[in-house]
Amino acid sequence: MGVFQLESTGMRDALRRMRADSFGDIVALVALYRPGPMDNIPRYIACKHGEETPDYLYPSLEGILKETFGVIIYQEQVMEIARVLSGYSLGAADLLRRAMGKKIKSEMDAQRQAFVDGAVAREVPKSRAAHIFDLVAKFAGYGFNKSHAAAYALVAYQTAYLKANHPVEFIAASMSLELGNTDKINGFRRELDRLGIALLPPDINRSGVEFTVEEISEKGGEKGSEGRRGVRYALAAIKNVGAQAMRALIDERETNGPFADLLDFARRLDPRAVNRRQLENLAIAGAFDRLDANRARVFAAIETLLRFANAAVAERESNQVNLFGGAKAAAKALAPMLPKTDDWPVMERLRREYDALGFYLSAHPLEAYAARLDRIDVTPIGGLAEHLMRRDMTSVNLAGVSVGRQERRSSKGGRYAFVQLSDQSGTVEVAFFSEVLAATREFLDTGRPLFVAADARLEGESLRVTAREVRLLDDVVRDAATELTLRLADGGPIERLRAMLEKAGRGRGRVILLVEDGAREIALTLPDGYAIDPTLSLELGAIPGIVEVSER
Repeated sequence: MGVFQLESTGMRDALRRMRADSFGDIVALVALYRPGPMDNIPRYIACKHGEETPDYLYPSLEGILKETFGVIIYQEQVMEIARVLSGYSLGAADLLRRAMGKKIKSEMDAQRQAFVDGAVAREVPKSRAAHIFDLVAKFAGYGFNKSHAAAYALVAYQTAYLKANHPVEFIAASMSLELGNTDKINGFRRELDRLGIALLPPDINRSGVEFTVEEISEKGGEKGSEGRRGVRYALAAIKNVGAQAMRALIDERETNGPFADLLDFARRLDPRAVNRRQLENLAIAGAFDRLDANRARVFAAIETLLRFANAAVAERESNQVNLFGGAKAAAKALAPMLPKTDDWPVMERLRREYDALGFYLSAHPLEAYAARLDRIDVTPIGGLAEHLMRRDMTSVNLAGVSVGRQERRSSKGGRYAFVQLSDQSGTVEVAFFSEVLAATREFLDTGRPLFVAADARLEGESLRVTAREVRLLDDVVRDAATELTLRLADGGPIERLRAMLEKAGRGRGRVILLVEDGAREIALTLPDGYAIDPTLSLELGAIPGIVEVSER
């Protein structure tokens, strides 16, 4: 991921099978991995590993074809074969290469005669020479320029070196190059997860315009950070905020220090540089979480903060000392009260975050289902291509949230749709044809997690997934969990926990509380059973004071 020319699913699979151990292997793969030549990748790999014997066509050609294990890959090899076997000059060999590429019959007939005659003059049997010409012509039609492949391979090697030796900086820089491409940024997010590198959330006091590398302190690091350094999310990568406006905010922060709270932020804000929509998206994405973790309150306060910012600007520009003892004191005296409101429910918070970022960052709605998905044989979306790599077609079970849909009408008048289905590992487009769409439209409109039984196949680099049956994931996993364990830091969340369990109602799920008591940990099993669903697990995990939620 992120390595020039080599990051596609097929390229990665070919590299794994090839076990490349030389620069020449990378050059060869860059040239081979195109329509036509890629049919020769299995033979190249088999010969490289001694599973097949290379065919050099004729003894005098071994020196030309040895580096590619008898597989004609490069245009330069075609020219060299003509020179060595048939006595072509370099100029004539280049004319042969061009003729083979154009496949003009009259030119090919003339070249065949010259090739065979030249080979026979060098004591090559006529039938053998004609056979070699036909093979060379076949490969030459899609042969690649080796010098071009080598230049690509060098950049691939350089980017691979940077990623292997400086992964945090490399991925931060790669993400910065894709500021407006949420799909690519999400791909790098998954790669950071795979490498155990933390992607730190957007933060008005820490983020840059672009993605940056940040030291993670022992005590102050974000939950889930596995390394000493992480990648801090870029403010300009949040949708509809713009790099120029974010630069104005960061310039203020760098000049006068971090923002102490929301009112301090508003007091120092230039409302001519940042508008309401930009601030709302910053709030939804969590950029103000360190100033106020209640995103709903911050979102509701945007209009108030902007009015305060305008008043503060007017005071600063008036250059008058008023009854309150100066502009700074006046702005402080004019500080408004922020609205009191409960935060959004976890699912709504995540949905809004998705709208602002283009993917789920702080959590994913399916995380609460993780312990149950294995029991219903669900394939992660991010691993679907690899799962299908050696299969023409297969049935798969997928689980995810619908994050986008395009509906169309067929020539016969029926409606069908392409639905973007997202889980923790990625997003895939699923085709819903008319009958399935009609039967499941109500599910698609709820935003609730779905279970999709589908047919899937891999066509080149593209996945083709078609839904056969769709159900609400809650219905499929309803009885999959029997026990919920909550680890509490102290007794603070007990009352809120009680209220949420009572709201969930009675069921067959057992709830266990783990509470620290000095050096001991006390396990308390609640006497009643409750209706435990994954949404409840997410909501409970969001209660302050509940350290961990696990289920089995």
